[in-house]
Amino acid sequence: MLVVLRLQRCVTYVTIVGSLAHRLQQPGVKPEKAAHVELRKGIIQIVPVENDGKPRSLVLLTGLKTLFQKQLPKMPREYIARLVYDSNSRCLAIMKRGLKVVGGICFRPFPQRGFAEIVFFATTSVDQVKGYGSMLMDHFKQHIKEAYPGMMHFLTYADNYAVGYFRKQGFSKDITLDRSVWAGYIKDYEGGTIMQCTMLRKVNYLEARDLITQQREAILEKIREKSRSHIVYDGLPQFQEGVWDGRPLDPKDIPGLRESGWTPSMAALVSRPSGKSAERNAMEKLLSDLQGHPLSWPFLQPVNGEEVVDYYEVIKKPMDFNTMEHKLDTNQYPNLDAFLADAQLVFENCRTYNPDDSIYHKNSLKLEKFLKDQVKVYQLKKED
Repeated sequence: MLVVLRLQRCVTYVTIVGSLAHRLQQPGVKPEKAAHVELRKGIIQIVPVENDGKPRSLVLLTGLKTLFQKQLPKMPREYIARLVYDSNSRCLAIMKRGLKVVGGICFRPFPQRGFAEIVFFATTSVDQVKGYGSMLMDHFKQHIKEAYPGMMHFLTYADNYAVGYFRKQGFSKDITLDRSVWAGYIKDYEGGTIMQCTMLRKVNYLEARDLITQQREAILEKIREKSRSHIVYDGLPQFQEGVWDGRPLDPKDIPGLRESGWTPSMAALVSRPSGKSAERNAMEKLLSDLQGHPLSWPFLQPVNGEEVVDYYEVIKKPMDFNTMEHKLDTNQYPNLDAFLADAQLVFENCRTYNPDDSIYHKNSLKLEKFLKDQVKVYQLKKED
């Protein structure tokens, strides 16, 4: 479910210290995603499609069928064709420069049951980094609200390649919709994970991201009003070479600490153990980002030894993101370095087995850089 932040008066009392608040003094403008630029300029269009027998609809449905068959190779081609052309199915298609289909979603609505099943969802590989997927999902949600006002729930079976994406789009593995409502109506896919999304009636999903951005800026503005990060205090003389005599330092004597709102009672709160360490949270976030990246598909699961017969003769220490998730869930990573070592092993294995000009080799380089950039962000937050 997409959660919309609500401003409350308590925001006025938010206090932030350190260099993070200083960076908030001049908020940057988030660049517009390529998908939204192309939509605004008319390069692409998002249109509803159904099998009404009209030539234009059949052309678009054929384009969707071809797209799904190419991007979802594990799905039987005949099964995809049957559902796409089914008169009970509905689709949204991203058209580019005419009737060329570069993205789409096929769903089966059950208005009388209050939910829709998302059957197929895909965009062309070259356009995935432009944000087509997120934009299409936003349009899909708003389309459903307008076309089927009483249908507020989506269900889908996501394979391991897609779980991260659907989670980012507001889907959850926690199914709150009563089983009697949907059991027997949607197809059960072996190896898939059923996920649910519930919409909010008051939200216009085509404006939701702008709304959240405005709310976030309103919160940051309140933070900037309370922040004192622009005040720089002199360093502690006790820590200069040859000055410290070994006596403990009273926190009340640290310049700026009292001004920040600190009280001795906060020391007990800081020392209280938390449920998860900062490193554990970082590992979970990094793994989720990796699994949800559009280029991560070759690394999500262990390599199938029946399909790549000599792989395990060449690679003696195989690793993949699903195995990393299991190790993380079972507390097998003592620290972030151990986690990153396994991630690096994924990329190195890929480059050891695959030639330099292969899509797998290229994906590993791009994903490795993405991970390093994400780790730098975590380290900056840790320093703050």
